[in-house]
Amino acid sequence: MARKAILEATVRLLERMTLQNLAIECIAREAGVGKATIYRWWPNKAAIVIDAFFEEVVPRTTFEKAPTAAEAIQRQAVRIMKVLNGRQGRIVAQIIAEGQNDPTVLEYFRSMFLRQRRAAAGEIIQAGIDSGEFLADLDIELAIDLIYGPMWYRLLVGHQPLDRAFAETLPRLATAAISRQKHATD
Repeated sequence: MARKAILEATVRLLERMTLQNLAIECIAREAGVGKATIYRWWPNKAAIVIDAFFEEVVPRTTFEKAPTAAEAIQRQAVRIMKVLNGRQGRIVAQIIAEGQNDPTVLEYFRSMFLRQRRAAAGEIIQAGIDSGEFLADLDIELAIDLIYGPMWYRLLVGHQPLDRAFAETLPRLATAAISRQKHATD
């Protein structure tokens, strides 16, 4: 119960302040717990924020069943961009920024969120390879970067918006690039 209260308090506080201005004391006060309770589960404020981000974002960005692997990727990519275009996008950008000064923050983010999301995408891409939908010799890690990298780039650099047109076009173009059918006519 205290863990959930801490995560919810963190989310509420991040609606009013940045990760840089957030303090463990603020989280403890907002959650109605002592700092010792927080430190029992998390080593620092960034770890709490990452866990809060994970709990909010993962259920909203899972892969849904689709007739093809490309369609599953396209649907999920649209949902991810919708999430990144809002409050959660600002939070994850702050996590990544914090990680530039503290490599343990970035490693925690990779272990708690990124690796699991990449593994799920890898399973969908592997299913596409197995079904003959995607290139047989496809490098799955590179394909994941091709599909999702531009989202993260736009989020962090901000040179272009994460708008609906981009959300619909990017995954379609990326899955076409790894599609077996596209290359069969080459």
